[in-house]
Amino acid sequence: MFSRPSFIDDTAIARTVAAHWLPAATEATHLPWGFGAYHWRVSDGTTTLFVTLDRPGRRHTGDSLEAAYAGAAALAAAGVDVVCAPLPTRSGRFTVDVKGGEGREDGAGSLSVTPWLEGRTPTQEQAGAPAHVRKVVAALAALHHAVPPAGLRAWAPLIGPGFAGELRERTARPWTSGPLAERARRALAARGDAIERWSSRYLELADVARSRRDTWVPTHGEPHHANQVLTSGGLKLVDWESLALAPRERDHPDLLAAGAGDLLRPDPAMIDLFALDWRLSEIAEYTDWFAGPHTGTADDHTALAELYEELEEPPDVLGQRQTPLR
Repeated sequence: MFSRPSFIDDTAIARTVAAHWLPAATEATHLPWGFGAYHWRVSDGTTTLFVTLDRPGRRHTGDSLEAAYAGAAALAAAGVDVVCAPLPTRSGRFTVDVKGGEGREDGAGSLSVTPWLEGRTPTQEQAGAPAHVRKVVAALAALHHAVPPAGLRAWAPLIGPGFAGELRERTARPWTSGPLAERARRALAARGDAIERWSSRYLELADVARSRRDTWVPTHGEPHHANQVLTSGGLKLVDWESLALAPRERDHPDLLAAGAGDLLRPDPAMIDLFALDWRLSEIAEYTDWFAGPHTGTADDHTALAELYEELEEPPDVLGQRQTPLR
């Protein structure tokens, strides 16, 4: 997240890392990077770690985060070089439950760490260059051909058949939960028909995907440019919290937008499924965000802009969509 968390401070982060990973850790620096989780740089003067605090929500629970990070570590141990593997605690787990000040439940989350990578993250433009696209295609092919780790969770729809109706009910009356609440509610209410159609199509395609469960592979879930680091040892993918067994097309949207369709030859129906999976899960997350207490921070404004984007008409990813969303 771009803003510091209000429920936990840098000292508490350093103390937790020292207790479970790096005994002499004394310094934690908040990093305003990414969106959706909080990050810190923690050091003991010799070793530096990248620390992530994930908060439970619709996408994951504490148990699913532990399984995802353990699965990523298992893939790295099996030789999947693209994985920047989380580091285990001294007890062997990969996450530690933390709470905010004075045990505040609203500050609960799961802390994890990875080695600090020396390298650079490509810009979106750089990530679209043909040579880079080929690197990512090759890296994902290695991931998709890997033996699934024991305990790896299977992808499942993040919304159910009642989502559109529940959303209509939630947006039928004014929201007073914060300064951006009404703007979000009005935008959602205005797109109720589209959300209902998208949801219906999504659930149909999810059934198709489940009928092909024997073809599912380990997938990263969000291998976009912001989760890529170019190091002296090659391309690394970070942020493995979404690791899951799924159709391989789950990892393809950004590559298709960069023109890699001939290399990937995806199933258009599965591309539609995961375009909708992202769109509808984002809409659900931002609905919860703005229906709940918020104060109008920079993160709140970023979230509202992203909600508006998800409510727009979907782009034609394949050039000629064979399974229309509408």
